[in-house]
Amino acid sequence: MLKVAMLSKWHVHASGYARDVKTTGKAEVVAVWDEDIQRGKDWAQELNADFEPDIDALLARKDIDAVVCCTPTTMHDEILVKAAEAGKHIFTEKALSTTVEGCKKIADAVKENGVTFTISFPQSFSKTTKFIKSYIDSGKLGTVSTVRIRNAHSGVSNGWLPKYWFEEKDAGGGAMMDLGCHPMYQLAALCGKPKRISALFNSPLGTKVDENAVSIIEFENGIIGISETGFDSYSSPHRVEVYGTDGTIIENDWKLSIKTKETSEFSDAFIEPKAEENDICPIEKFINACIDGTGTPEGLNLDSAISLTQLLENAYISDKTNTTVSL
Repeated sequence: MLKVAMLSKWHVHASGYARDVKTTGKAEVVAVWDEDIQRGKDWAQELNADFEPDIDALLARKDIDAVVCCTPTTMHDEILVKAAEAGKHIFTEKALSTTVEGCKKIADAVKENGVTFTISFPQSFSKTTKFIKSYIDSGKLGTVSTVRIRNAHSGVSNGWLPKYWFEEKDAGGGAMMDLGCHPMYQLAALCGKPKRISALFNSPLGTKVDENAVSIIEFENGIIGISETGFDSYSSPHRVEVYGTDGTIIENDWKLSIKTKETSEFSDAFIEPKAEENDICPIEKFINACIDGTGTPEGLNLDSAISLTQLLENAYISDKTNTTVSL
């Protein structure tokens, strides 16, 4: 049984990760640390786990094999380097860091200490993403010119995100740094190596971070990727659009529609293909890798994490400087 420590309940996904650890049947939460002592004590009691207010003391415990990091994003650099140096396997919420420099410091510590590392990119393993990737790679869409991904919700407009979510010193940004991670890492997975990026963010509802954000990325293969996100969209569907010279794929709330030159021989309408089932979630991949000693799961590694932060960091630079940034 893998022994896991939860590092902070700051992130809104923290409770879900603790639940996922337990439901695997292969791991258990034995300890909690939190920068907010009262929150940490309450959560530890809820999880029937120890609370340790000193991060160094927690990481020194021999009965802890791995950590799940849900701290404020701007704390990742310090906390994850410490975890790696203590020999603890690391599962972390995205983004790994707000800067590529911070990512590289964490990566160096992970490599030097030989720990298993996994970042949470859940949408990389959805059945729709896998189907779209396979179709792009197969050439059935011809030359792909544009990929647009939208992932937005009403966290600000409907008031369900915690107020501390809008503190840049903790979150490192707003909608693009949080929810915008998903379309960014999906675009990287589908489109390859980015060449340049241009971004435009604003805050129509008046918080201190970006609430509405669009980034446009040109990839080296000529694809233009569009990443849309926001905290102020009522009932916005999850949307992926892929346009090629020989076909188009639309995903709307995880339902696929496709039309290609090949399918047009049989129907003038879009058809609904059958995709494979979703893969297991990243945290289960992480736990399996720790137990089996198989190393970091593919697609959830340090290179993928750094690629995401490269896009995020330069999107914020582009918005702040009103420029297109070469990568």
